[in-house]
Amino acid sequence: MNEKIAIIGGGNLGTAIAEGLINSGFVSAGNLTITKRNIETLKPFEEKGVRVSSNNLEAVKNSNWVILAVKPFQVKEVLAQIKPELDPARHSIVSVVTGIWVKDIQEIIGTSFPVFRAMPNTAIAIQESMTCICSVNASEAQTAFVHEAFNQLGKSVFIEEKLMDAATVLGACGTAYAMRYIRANIQGGIEIGFSAKVASLIAAQTVKGAAELLLQKNTHPEQEIDKVTTPKGCTIAGLNEMEHQGFSSSLIKGIVTSYKKILSDM
Repeated sequence: MNEKIAIIGGGNLGTAIAEGLINSGFVSAGNLTITKRNIETLKPFEEKGVRVSSNNLEAVKNSNWVILAVKPFQVKEVLAQIKPELDPARHSIVSVVTGIWVKDIQEIIGTSFPVFRAMPNTAIAIQESMTCICSVNASEAQTAFVHEAFNQLGKSVFIEEKLMDAATVLGACGTAYAMRYIRANIQGGIEIGFSAKVASLIAAQTVKGAAELLLQKNTHPEQEIDKVTTPKGCTIAGLNEMEHQGFSSSLIKGIVTSYKKILSDM
């Protein structure tokens, strides 16, 4: 991959993206630049051959892809700073900044650039993110490049930008929902006799395996549920009790409540 990428913002998210792209072989270390005011923390990347710099303009000048991974309050300042070096014929912008819409970026740099907005979740730290992406002014080749790049960091899907708030709830808040289910599973496991350590292992691996079944077989959850629910068995008894206690409805209500909260804060 000969594309040159500048990651503006070498914090947790920016470095996770860099590490994933390098480890997967998607980009060579020499074609990657990461910027941060204090570059001391980027030494491990420099040792791998990555360019590290505190100069955003220089990073943009030497790249054709710009991944914006700064804090939301820094976006306006950073875009205004690098704008003199940006060229719509040469540069494509990818923003992973929470809450920043494509129009917010265009208001600063203009409407001629290919702009992607990507929303990964915290599992990007282990290259298992679910990343939702939207774009404007992008060619098929540019879209394919971004899709492939984020697939190195987990899985990605293109959606309409109007669904980004909903994607935040399902894909980002969803990590917390899943963790809460696992925690409850562990607590139940302890109550029926397991140590916390063993219950944690069983609960986490079981959820991981269940998710992989859906992803690899492309099946509906009910198809997999049917395989473990025998007549008069313990699984259906437990499932029915959970439903009587509002398991599914409470989860759905939680998702909708989170979504309404995002909308009310806009």
